[in-house]
Amino acid sequence: MPSDPRAPDLRRRRFRQIPIRMLVPNVITLLAICAGLTAIRLSIEGRNELALAAIVFAAVLDGIDGRVARMIKGQSRFGAELDSLADFVNFGVAPALILYFWQLHELKNVGWIAAMIFAISGGLRLARFNATMDDPNKPAFAGNYFTGVPAPLGALCVLLPMYLVFIGAPQLPAPITAVFTLSIAFLMVSRLPVFSGKMIGGRIAPDMVLPVVVLVVLFIAVLISYPWHLLTGGSLIYLLSLPLGWASYRAHERRAREEAAAPSEPSYSSPATADFNVVADSVENERPPRLN
Repeated sequence: MPSDPRAPDLRRRRFRQIPIRMLVPNVITLLAICAGLTAIRLSIEGRNELALAAIVFAAVLDGIDGRVARMIKGQSRFGAELDSLADFVNFGVAPALILYFWQLHELKNVGWIAAMIFAISGGLRLARFNATMDDPNKPAFAGNYFTGVPAPLGALCVLLPMYLVFIGAPQLPAPITAVFTLSIAFLMVSRLPVFSGKMIGGRIAPDMVLPVVVLVVLFIAVLISYPWHLLTGGSLIYLLSLPLGWASYRAHERRAREEAAAPSEPSYSSPATADFNVVADSVENERPPRLN
């Protein structure tokens, strides 16, 4: 069967029709993957501070690619799948290998198993998020919560033993680091409700723009000047705040059950109104169909 001579032209025309705005968030996601892979290389070479900086940079890119896509209306199914792949590499595989090359290798097979479990937990966490993202049975308030610790935050928290060493604290024994790694992996795949951050409004009041800008600049300055202190404090605060998310979710559940169990108020009508409705219905039914 002869091929259509117009096929190459059609393919070129279809490629030209791809909006440039859909490529921008994908390029950001690819940069995040490059940062995660570079972090693995740096950890192999023993440059652990730069490896952690690459993971933090990948987390920053992961936080802005989706927002950029929504801002310029460049969302696509391809971008969503690419973002999930990037999260698995950057926040599942990379942190696990960094911890293994840094300390877990002292435990030999046990350390490698702990690193693998963390990486696999990151993949399972992302798969569950993609599978339940459009769940129609999810209550309305559940949109403000994640199920389990998100992969980027789990990756930043699991590196806490390294932050402590960089701020001058004594290094934890390898078994404790392995147990901590497994604990974060469990939090990622658990059913624990966690604040998603969506409860914070996406719009900023005009009179709050300048204070927010000042806070963002201050945060960046502190992150550059005291990165390990900030990451240590942020990780500890986040882990200690997890019970608050669970308590808030349970309070919403109780409120929803009480509202569902509350009897609905019956609608009352006067006898005169009821008789009038019956008469009106009977009169209407006696009319010809073309008048009804």
